[in-house]
Amino acid sequence: MIRLLFWIALFALAWWLWRKATRPAPQAPRRDETAEPMVRCAQCGVHVPRTQALQDDQRWYCSRAHLEQDHAKRER
Repeated sequence: MIRLLFWIALFALAWWLWRKATRPAPQAPRRDETAEPMVRCAQCGVHVPRTQALQDDQRWYCSRAHLEQDHAKRER
């Protein structure tokens, strides 16, 4: 009886290992492939996502400080 249980367990282990080896690996979940548009800061040139940038006329800025610096520079 013990021999029979041993062979059943050995067969089950071999079958489980074979299934694990032949089954394709699960694919990682896909990320959203739509990239957010980036814009270039008119003052420093850094690219930032459009949703985080500040726009003034046709110029984009990465921060309020750069927007103000560019305004001061253009007013001179």
